[in-house]
Amino acid sequence: MKLKVEAVLDPQFAPMSLACREMREAVKDNGQDLVIGIQSNNGYCSVYKTRIFPDNSGHDNDNFRFIERIVKSLLWIIGGYKIIIAGASVVGEKIKTAYADKNLRSFDMHFMANVYEKPFEVALVPIQDAPDNFYSAMPIGRHLDGCRIGFDAGGSDRKVSAVVDGQAIFSEEVVWFPKENADPDYHYQGILDAMKTAASHMPRVDAIGVSSAGIYIDNKIKVASLFLKVPPELFDQKVKTMYLDIAKEIGESIPIKVANDGDVTALAGAMELNDSCVLGIAMGTSEAGGYVDSQGNITGWLNELAFVPVDSCPESAVDEWSGDYGCGVKYFSQDAVIKLAPAAGIELDETLSPAEKLKVVQNLMNSDDERAAKIYAAIGVYFGYAIAYYAEFYQIKHVLIMGRVSSGKGASILMDQAQKVLDLEFPDLARQIKLHIPDENSRRVGQSVAAASLPKI
Repeated sequence: MKLKVEAVLDPQFAPMSLACREMREAVKDNGQDLVIGIQSNNGYCSVYKTRIFPDNSGHDNDNFRFIERIVKSLLWIIGGYKIIIAGASVVGEKIKTAYADKNLRSFDMHFMANVYEKPFEVALVPIQDAPDNFYSAMPIGRHLDGCRIGFDAGGSDRKVSAVVDGQAIFSEEVVWFPKENADPDYHYQGILDAMKTAASHMPRVDAIGVSSAGIYIDNKIKVASLFLKVPPELFDQKVKTMYLDIAKEIGESIPIKVANDGDVTALAGAMELNDSCVLGIAMGTSEAGGYVDSQGNITGWLNELAFVPVDSCPESAVDEWSGDYGCGVKYFSQDAVIKLAPAAGIELDETLSPAEKLKVVQNLMNSDDERAAKIYAAIGVYFGYAIAYYAEFYQIKHVLIMGRVSSGKGASILMDQAQKVLDLEFPDLARQIKLHIPDENSRRVGQSVAAASLPKI
């Protein structure tokens, strides 16, 4: 796999975007069609079509290595409890085995079963019975009428705004420590106090919109780092419906919509750009994603890009949580900076926290240290190739880049290298996609207004 732009500090980097290109080239004359369906709540199904080597042609392992990565990507981008493989029984059986309990993708299987509260399954069908895309588009966001509360639940501070006819007339940020508290009443009271404060600045409350890190289905909290210390039994009792319960305290029958903060950030960017097809990516403690589609709507997909593989090299860095290799968290977060530091010749004190290690490299970058510059250049190369891979699944016109890793002097190096990859390796995408780093002030104000705009009155 020859890269036109090399990640100098990571010579074994093998981008998934090039793996897709190579497979297409290899099977264009003698391949077989394969359709992958991901089924989620309400029977919705998202479909991805590709081609692979024919079954039993001596390339079954090649097929599996490729399709396993694609299935993993689809599962964490879209989200679902059922994988449907149509058109290739051999690779289908291998996927079925991989997603069995205590096998290769056991973590992913159990995670999705928990999120959707359904048994996870892999179904194999003939190509003529391949599923079709099926979903009901529900416009979410961009509703600016009336008196609205916009709440943004961050890990270190919570933000709330009173928004009247699209204008934030009051905003407040309060420091809190949700990740350190095991008592869900701490979270409940903090959120309720914030919303009551915003409500006191308006004549009435017509709607409530919430932006919060995590996974939310039907406004219920499924997985969220804010409640990291809350015991499982209390999570089910007091956390799962927390936002719905708080909305009832603000007022009966007030519509509320809860969305992942990545989606809300992408929505805020789309509103500011006055455009659609916006992919937002935050590089911080982990990698977070959000997306606004061609209709200007949030899709309801998971967009958990931290778990999406971007490097096809089996010897690449392993994510400690999922136990998988090549996933975005090790390429677009503080972990990426720490991973690359030794290759750049930077020794980091092991007693420092990951955030403190990132700060050391950022301080070096602010002093124009060439070693730090190489780290940001490598991440930029990663990112350019990753954008091309994300374009396999998303229709993209704009990419918003946010988070601590993309702040400071390193940001311009990261952006330049990503653009270079697109220009040289994917010129068609380079003409189609624009990269943006929104300024912090507009992002914060825009985030609260976007959150407030989520529900329809």
